[in-house]
Order: sequence, then structure tokens, then C-alpha cells
Amino acid sequence: MTSRGTVFQETMLGRARLSDEEHERAVRLDLVVRADAVMLPHRTTQAHVTGRVRIAGRADDADAVGEMEISPLARRRIRYRISFTLEGRRLVLDGWKSVSPARPLASLTVLPYTLYEDGVRVGEGTLRFPVTTGLLPFLGSFRFPRVTDAAADRYLAPRWNGKPGRTEVWYTTLTDPATGSGVWLHHEVVAPTDGSAAYAHGWVAVFPKGGPAEHARFGPVPWTEQPEGYAAEGIHARPGRLAGSAGSFTWSLTETPRGEPVHTFPRWSWRRPWLPASHMLPAARCHYDGTVRYGDNELRLDDAVGASARIYGHGNARRWAWLHADLGGGDVLEIVAAVSMRRGLDKLPPLVFLRLLRNGRTWPRRAERAAVGWAGFGRFRADIGLPEWRVSGRVGRRRIRVTVTQPPERTLALDYTDPDGSPAVCRNSETADAVVGLERWWGRWRQEATWRLSGTAHAEVGDR
Repeated sequence: MTSRGTVFQETMLGRARLSDEEHERAVRLDLVVRADAVMLPHRTTQAHVTGRVRIAGRADDADAVGEMEISPLARRRIRYRISFTLEGRRLVLDGWKSVSPARPLASLTVLPYTLYEDGVRVGEGTLRFPVTTGLLPFLGSFRFPRVTDAAADRYLAPRWNGKPGRTEVWYTTLTDPATGSGVWLHHEVVAPTDGSAAYAHGWVAVFPKGGPAEHARFGPVPWTEQPEGYAAEGIHARPGRLAGSAGSFTWSLTETPRGEPVHTFPRWSWRRPWLPASHMLPAARCHYDGTVRYGDNELRLDDAVGASARIYGHGNARRWAWLHADLGGGDVLEIVAAVSMRRGLDKLPPLVFLRLLRNGRTWPRRAERAAVGWAGFGRFRADIGLPEWRVSGRVGRRRIRVTVTQPPERTLALDYTDPDGSPAVCRNSETADAVVGLERWWGRWRQEATWRLSGTAHAEVGDR
């Protein structure tokens, strides 16, 4: 069932007085608000908030997260609860606008709030919506995207229909915010080309920030289809739940989807498998809680950020590169660049599929645009290699340049076997570096945004 959601942006300015100071400091909030329903004034709407919180001289957190309760008529309030980091401390901004018919403008634009740390009050202040400069951008930011009920859960269901020569993958990558460690869970089903029984296998890997990656494989075991996702030999990848054990590894994680599904390849390719493969994310980003134990080590995850993805196709490409980059503030960049194994397509340069989710919008609008351009012109370019690879391209008045670095000491090499028995090798880093530059044409090219990720990008290069 498909419905509409609501996405908008809001900026508020004001002052804060922290309990350890006597003077006030300037505060600025730049928020992106997302709800899974159309926001109507007579209803109570629950929304998820991401964005940036700045307190002059003390805090600048571009990964703030929280919730909003939007109920201007039913409860006569608009409540904000936003969690952010100040000098290594985790604070919560809690406040609400008390809506009053007697003073509608002031009540809808003034937000008194309190700051808490572990439930203890540590500051207070007031924020105001700048009507003169902020109203038009605020109104222009409203979008009502399609929202599919339980979309993330629906995309986890197996796709394989019993035909030989297919492979299907569920994988999850994430970064622990406390230690900087990366985690990679890979679950795969292979249906051999010769018609023999399908089998399930995979691996788990941890990339400590200061040391070499450690991993363990599981399977192969006979595959028995599971209606909700992947389950084999005590390993589970189901809606909201990832668990299992392999070698010295045990893991138990809860997964909370944040954002809409993202089709890295054309949306139709997931429904109709005419291409060599299709790739998509059931949710643009997810939060993870739980534990991963390996050897004598234990990684406790609390609100770790990452994503799960799905692949369905005929096997691995001849050569490929992949990037998942959480850019903060709800923005995400996903790239797959690959040279196909199919005759004819294997002579082409890498086809690039790039999806940039920024401020509630997806660029380019169509996934095909980066890969094929217009009648073959304007394709994005990929220079695949190690330890560094690059992607660049232009659509309309914007162009992007991406440089990914996978240091050898932070990269793990693992081998695959395709349905036809041919081997491939991937070199994966869940603690890669990336620099993303976005430019816009205003009579000349001007920098619109730059992101620098140090050890938090998830990347891979594969070949034969």
C-alpha cells in the first residue's frame, strides 16, 4: 500500500545559557523533518528529525537526531526532542511551541527549551523562527514523497524463484560511533548454473579503527526459503533483527530503518530482473543497537549508523566498486560502478549508478542518468583501482566528484564463487575515507557542498 509522507526543512536561531557559564551563547538549528504521513493541522503527526545543532564556541554537531510531535490544533503544541553532542557529552534539547489562537505568530515561531544530560538539567534557552528570511525557504522545502507501508520489511523477502544461475545477497554495513569500528555482515544464496541445489553462506567482519580486520565465514549449507528474509544455520537477517554466530563471532543487533527505500539501479530492474543484477537499499539509512563479540573483544553498539542492502542477479561483475557514505544530517551517497560479464557490455567502461540523497531529494532524479547519460553522452566516469578510486559526472547544473581511499591495512580481501563456478575477489573496507565535492553552475562552477569522511565510509573494489 502506497501513501504520501511529508518532508520539510526548518532553521531556528536563538540563545542558550549553559549551567557551567554565566553568559549566553548564540544557537542555530538547521533541521530536516520527515513524517510517514501527510502533515495536517488538525492531526497529531509524529516525525523524525535530523540536522545540525550549533552552539557558538561549544558545539557543532551535523549528526543531530530526534523526534517532533506536530499537533497545532489537537494538543496545541509542537514539541522538539533533539539529541546532539557538545564537547563529547550527549545532550538532549527538549522544548515545545505552545500554540495559542490569541497570538498565532509568536506561538508558532518561538521555542523555549531546556537542555538535559542523562536526565539532569544543564541549560536552557529560546529559539525563534526567522519569519522575514526563513518563511519562503521553509514553505518551498515542503515535499510529499510516496511512502510504502513496511517497505523495508517487504524488500527483505527472498527474490529467488528457483531458477538456476542466480545469486541473492542481504548485507549490512555500519559504523560504531563510540569506537569508530566498522561492521560487515554478508548473507548470500547461490543457485548454481548446473541446476544443483542452492546453498547459503556468508561472513561477518569487524574493522577496528586501530587494527586489522577480523572475520569468520559461515556455511555453505542447503538453502531453505524463508518468507521474511535470510535464515540458515542459526544465522538470521530478518525485519528489525540480525543475529548469529560463526567461528569466534556472535552478534545480536536490532535494526531501525530511517528513511525511504533507495534503488541504486533503475527501480524497474528490481521487479523485472532483465539486467545482469540489481541493487537497492530497503531504507536509506538505519540505526543499530546490540553487541558483536569476537574472540576476547566485545563491541557494544548504541545508535550506530549504517544500512542494509539487497542484490539480486546472475553473479558478480567483471570489475566493480561500491560506496555507501552517510554524509550526516540524513544525507546519504550510494555508488555502484561496474563492468558487466555479459558479452558486448564487458567492452564498455564501468557503468556508474549514483544516488545522492540530500535535503530530502534524490539526485540524479533517474538512476539511469548517471549510467547511460543522454543517448550515450554525459555518462558518469569511474576510475577503479586501489588504494584509491574515483567517480565524477554532471547532470544539469550540478556536478560531483568523489574520491575514495581504502588503505591496505584497513582493507579485507575475500573470495566469491559465482553460480557458474567462476571465482571473484572483493577488497572491502568498512573504515574507508572519502571526499565528496558537489558543485553548481551559477555562471561558473561554485562549490555547493563538500563532505570529508575519515574512517566512516564503507567501500569495496572487486575483480577477477
